[in-house]
Amino acid sequence: MKSIVIDTSALIAVIANEPEKSRLISLTTGFSLIAPRSVYWEVGNAFSAMMRRGRVSSEKVTEALKAFDAVPVRYVELGLRESLEIASRYNIYAYDAYLLAAALRYKSPLLSLDQQMVRLGDAIGIQMLEV
Repeated sequence: MKSIVIDTSALIAVIANEPEKSRLISLTTGFSLIAPRSVYWEVGNAFSAMMRRGRVSSEKVTEALKAFDAVPVRYVELGLRESLEIASRYNIYAYDAYLLAAALRYKSPLLSLDQQMVRLGDAIGIQMLEV
C-alpha cells in the first residue's frame, strides 16, 4: 500500500472537525499514513496551547484525543543527521525538517495545511498534497 506522510496541521484538522476534514479523509483513503514520531508530541503541544488560550476545554481535548487515537498513523524513525541537514540547508525548525526527511526517505507525498511547508516541499521536489 502506498503511503502519505501526514503532518500535525492535517491531523488536527481531522480530529477537531475543521472544514477541511472531509477533503483530508478523501485524499488519504486507500493510503497508509506515516509520520515522524515528533508529530505525536506536536499534537499534544497543539492541544496544550489551545487549552492555555482558553480556546478549548480539557473535556473537548479528551474527546479529540480519542479521535486522534483512532487515526491509523504509523510512526517512522528518522536519523537526526539527515533531518538536521535539511533544517540547516533550508533554515527551518527540526520539526518541519523531520516531515520533509520522512517524505524523502519513504518516497511519499506530504500532506500539510501549512502553506510554508507546501512551498518548501514543492521547492525541494517533494510531491505535496494540498487541500
